[in-house]
Amino acid sequence: MATANSQNRVAVVTGASSGIGEATARALAASGYRVALLARRLDRITALAEELANGSIAIAADVTDRDSLVAAADRVRQELGGADVLVNNAGVMLLGPFMGDQRDDHRQMVEVNLLGALTATEVFLDQLKDGGGDIVNISSVAGRTARAGNGVYAATKWGLNGWSESLRQELLPDVRVTLIEPGVVATELPGHITHAETREGVQALYDKAEVSAADIAEIIAFVLSRPRHLAIHEVLIRPAGQL
Repeated sequence: MATANSQNRVAVVTGASSGIGEATARALAASGYRVALLARRLDRITALAEELANGSIAIAADVTDRDSLVAAADRVRQELGGADVLVNNAGVMLLGPFMGDQRDDHRQMVEVNLLGALTATEVFLDQLKDGGGDIVNISSVAGRTARAGNGVYAATKWGLNGWSESLRQELLPDVRVTLIEPGVVATELPGHITHAETREGVQALYDKAEVSAADIAEIIAFVLSRPRHLAIHEVLIRPAGQL
């Protein structure tokens, strides 16, 4: 079974083109991992792979498209020898009031945040089981507490939390499952919100964010560095001043 030694280990990070995904890729590369960078924006992840210059590769993939994930998994096996770690980070936060005008946003959040993580895990699971692996699911404080205007986003994160706990029990002891639940983190997430009034309010909050994506990435790298007999199943992270 694999050890916590990151040398020669391979990590797959979805949503690696920005935010927590990009920061996690950098942190894991610094820890000795080769990283398969998965995202739709191939130009960004290609530049990042070249910057890392450690054998990491960039793969254009959309977590809502199973065929693209299957193709990505084939490349990871062929070019890197298979995945030891999967970080399900791809996600969107399309907040706004619950009304028909937002129905496309609702569907997109379910397909990316929840179904995307399920599909990526299903596709890479055989590789992760081969020698002992790790799954890190990036959830949110919203997976614990819902507020007005974030109902569908919270629903996707609550779903991710419940599925992660079930998966943890199914896969132990060979594959460790860790749930990371950040609060407000300085990322580009608010910029995708389509409801103008909500976007303005959320952006003002995020402009004051004191926790960086690198802070979250550091915690993920720490979790993965623990010896195989120890599993950290859940990490809730808030800015010190967040309610």
